[in-house]
Amino acid sequence: MTRVDFYVVKSSGADARLSVAARLTEKALGRGHRVFINCDSQDQLATLDDYLWRFKPSSFVPHSPVSNDTEEQVVLGFEDAPGSHNDVLINLALAPPSFFARFERVAEVVTQDESSLAALRDAWRHYKDRGYPLTKHDLP
Repeated sequence: MTRVDFYVVKSSGADARLSVAARLTEKALGRGHRVFINCDSQDQLATLDDYLWRFKPSSFVPHSPVSNDTEEQVVLGFEDAPGSHNDVLINLALAPPSFFARFERVAEVVTQDESSLAALRDAWRHYKDRGYPLTKHDLP
């Protein structure tokens, strides 16, 4: 059964979401996982694509938008099927994607924006009502 983790940060804004997604991606990649990042918009995907190349000078997170290469270890998508990925899903959309259950693990990023908080409370209920194991992680 898919394990769902909510990563709650004390800050708000798009940069906070991207930062957490990048850190989670780097950690998962370092452990040998394949990661699919589900973006909330095409603009967010483009921004994250750029951000992953430069977020940490000492780090390298090779990745590709799903439209370019679905077999890369880290793939970014927006309204795209995750191809052969089924390991780790980092969901940056404000609702669970229809394909989340095919993944071993789902990471939801929660920032302190009103819209994010409300949507992700609904997502928590969505997963909980369906019996998925949930864990909350408070991040600085």
